Amino acid sequence: MEAPDPSIRRRFEDYGGGVSNRPDIFTVGELRAAGHVQKDLRHEIRGNLLAALAANRDPWPGMFGFSRTVLPQLERALIAGHDIVLLGERGQGKTRLLRTLAGLLDEWSPVIEGSELNEHPYEPITDQSRAAALAEGDRLRVAWRHRSERYVEKLATPDTSVADLIGDVDPMRVAEGRRLGDPETIHYGLIPRSNRGIVAINELPDLAERIQVAMLNVMEERDIQIRGYVLRLPLDVLVVASANPEDYTNRGRIITPLKDRFGAEIRTHYPVELDDEVAVIRQEGRLVADVPSILLEILARYTRALRQSPAINQTSGVSARFGIAGAETVAAAALRRAAVRGEAEPVARIVDLESAVDVLSGKIEFESGEEGREQAVLDHLVRTATAEAVREHYRGLDFGPLVAALDGHRTVMTGEEVTAREFLENLPSLNGSGLYDEIGARAEAANDGQRAAAIELALEGLYLARRISKESGDGETIYG
Repeated sequence: MEAPDPSIRRRFEDYGGGVSNRPDIFTVGELRAAGHVQKDLRHEIRGNLLAALAANRDPWPGMFGFSRTVLPQLERALIAGHDIVLLGERGQGKTRLLRTLAGLLDEWSPVIEGSELNEHPYEPITDQSRAAALAEGDRLRVAWRHRSERYVEKLATPDTSVADLIGDVDPMRVAEGRRLGDPETIHYGLIPRSNRGIVAINELPDLAERIQVAMLNVMEERDIQIRGYVLRLPLDVLVVASANPEDYTNRGRIITPLKDRFGAEIRTHYPVELDDEVAVIRQEGRLVADVPSILLEILARYTRALRQSPAINQTSGVSARFGIAGAETVAAAALRRAAVRGEAEPVARIVDLESAVDVLSGKIEFESGEEGREQAVLDHLVRTATAEAVREHYRGLDFGPLVAALDGHRTVMTGEEVTAREFLENLPSLNGSGLYDEIGARAEAANDGQRAAAIELALEGLYLARRISKESGDGETIYG
């Protein structure tokens, strides 16, 4: 058996799907002999979804926070065979959710070899394929498409044309001598070439209204019209789309006849549970250094606090990418410190969070009355998120010995370029109280970097509780 294209493997494995070898079948005669049964796209998706649910297998790998809200609605829509539009603010995982739909397709599906519209060998729909099927009979060549190739995505932009989505006359084919009006002069667009697959259109309201009109036949009659051609192609496609709710009035809108043709309109949302927010950051973040779980939790709490703040424009939303970018930034700060100071194991600490706050402000929009207060709002919310995390994880610990040790004469210094070993060696002795070990145990610290991160966070918590002081400047912080 022939192995699939490595690019297919990479694309699909990102969304939880494996890739096996192509079936060893090369003609329509062999296909019939193997007992292959043709299924239309909606029956195929419905059958695979119901099988996954019956086997208690998650059909939506990597999706967090939707299990009781969005996913049941999506499953009902797919079982009903509806085209779907997802409505939600930016960064709610709409595109990722659409991409997981490919996992509900059969892993390999047969097509007529060389067919531009991926026609099934049992049911050719173009004149060229019908002629080939009639001439070749059981010798008609069969090719195989992996399910990842049957999912096609298009970002709707204002310059998208009818030719891009539906098709147009190809002037080069006319120049070659073909008669204008001959179907062979047609260059098919994205939707026809996605026949027997899923077409996802991101930011649907950005499509010009006249382009949306061109999709009406695809959505209802399941055929296409190209200029003056008399053409009826029974396309088998599932159309899914995403949109931001405010786009109906701000950047564009989905025209009413097209909205009417979507069988299901599903609202997405940001994660409701803190654990789901952390899971999204952990899954999507490409971290170049160790970021302790409690730091990820602080970023998640910070993101959630921004979504609840009256100073932030909630119509625009606070994307999950905010927390993801924050985690990547603190990891980068830790790796930079390790490179500059020669640390073997780079671990992010709370001191690195300041660098994240500085660079993330451009990812959110403030209300119009908050000019000049932006940095103060961000600093206040990150302090609140840090204090909440410290209370949650260090509850019950007696910090009295540490507070007493920082008696006004003894201080602890940390900073962007202070290594974990330097920080730990600078800590005051607590006369055998074992507090440092308890803090490390709470954080499940396994090395110096993780222990330093846990103790530094405890010091920040004491400062926020007004039990010790803190001075910061020039990349250094002194607790005392």
